[in-house]
Amino acid sequence: MALSPIAILGTGAYAPNRILTNEELAQRVETSHDWIVSRTGIRERRVADPGQTTADLATEAAREALANAQITPQDVDLLILATVTPDLDMPATACLVQQKLGIPSGAACFDLNAACTGFLYALDVAWAMLSSGRYRHALVIGAERLSSVLDWEDRTTCVLFGDGAGAVVLGASRRPGSAILASRLHTVAGTAELLHIPGATFSFDPADPKRVIRMKGKEVFKLAVRAMEDVARELLEQQGVSGDQIDCIIPHQANQRIIDSIAQYLKLPLDRFFINLDRYGNTSAASIPIALHEARMQGRVQPGQLVLMVAFGAGLTYGGALVRW
Repeated sequence: MALSPIAILGTGAYAPNRILTNEELAQRVETSHDWIVSRTGIRERRVADPGQTTADLATEAAREALANAQITPQDVDLLILATVTPDLDMPATACLVQQKLGIPSGAACFDLNAACTGFLYALDVAWAMLSSGRYRHALVIGAERLSSVLDWEDRTTCVLFGDGAGAVVLGASRRPGSAILASRLHTVAGTAELLHIPGATFSFDPADPKRVIRMKGKEVFKLAVRAMEDVARELLEQQGVSGDQIDCIIPHQANQRIIDSIAQYLKLPLDRFFINLDRYGNTSAASIPIALHEARMQGRVQPGQLVLMVAFGAGLTYGGALVRW
């Protein structure tokens, strides 16, 4: 018996209440609002309260996604949480979210680390697991508390990142044509040092063992543009789709200049891209699901439309997914 196509049934997002503006950052480090906007497009970002955990953020986004999909936590038998800021070294933060939501004990729950590409990696894994017929509903979450791993004296990184969470529910398609159509994941070998957080037992630079984000921005920028352009072209060619057939592009929200470059190389109008990085900054694995949910809520994504999602992250990982809504 042929299985139904797997589709995104619902979306959700959550951002902490506290807003950290560029002007406030300029009081901490040598920078300015104009400098940050001109280099990144970011105007503000959200920062979790001291008592808020990654699991807390993930749970709020998940609740909205479940309600949006019109299913209960008891219907979920697979939970994948993409994050680089887990609450504990073990167990997986997904297990904490399972408990908070009341997802049954029989469900499979685990974390996945592919940095800013984490959500797309998790989406691909969940799609494959549901397509096997062994699972019925998957809850896929991207959640980050990046404020906990920032060097607030490093203006090259602390201005870029924010906290938040986004989630989707996957299951058998409920509308003709609605489905995840394709997904491609890649990693550029030999680039791990470009963007990383030192571990408890290893650092690329023993003289700088602090467990905070370290990034070689120029190198990452160049690779990011090429990687997202390449995976976008790969998906379009694989599916026999032209760029002008894409209704909405959800790029990883890292830097406005990166998005501008991708639009230029793909020869697509910038208004086809959904952009919210000015309000959230780079929320890593939460970036795409937050943007996807907001795009839906604003009517930018409608039933029957083609949506392309592309991302890059530490590793350097990159990937994309093509979805018929």
